[in-house]
Amino acid sequence: VQLQASGGGSVQAGGSLRLSCASSGRIFSSTSVGWFRQAPGKERAFVASINWGSTSTFYDHSVKGRFTISRDTAENTVFLQMNSLKPEDTAVYYCAALTGSPDIKAPNNYRIWGQGTLVTVSS
Repeated sequence: VQLQASGGGSVQAGGSLRLSCASSGRIFSSTSVGWFRQAPGKERAFVASINWGSTSTFYDHSVKGRFTISRDTAENTVFLQMNSLKPEDTAVYYCAALTGSPDIKAPNNYRIWGQGTLVTVSS
């Protein structure tokens, strides 16, 4: 299975973007798909995740209420709807997948990664 992230771009503060993470194969119910972001000079940080089977979602406090993660089972795709964007949301965004129930916020637990997509938010 490979993941393909897309949907990044440049927007002004307060704007919206929707990122997509498409899987090349079927995603199983035990899999969680997460979004991470990495700003220049900073470590990769957890943004949100969704469990494919239960649809349980988790968000970092910095995006809760502004970002929404969802999935489309027919398209094997996970989306990240980002509203009320702020300049501090500027980063390269990555999607990744893990199986089982390890700490979903730890990047090292994710075995499959997509390439990044750049989001730039100007003030």
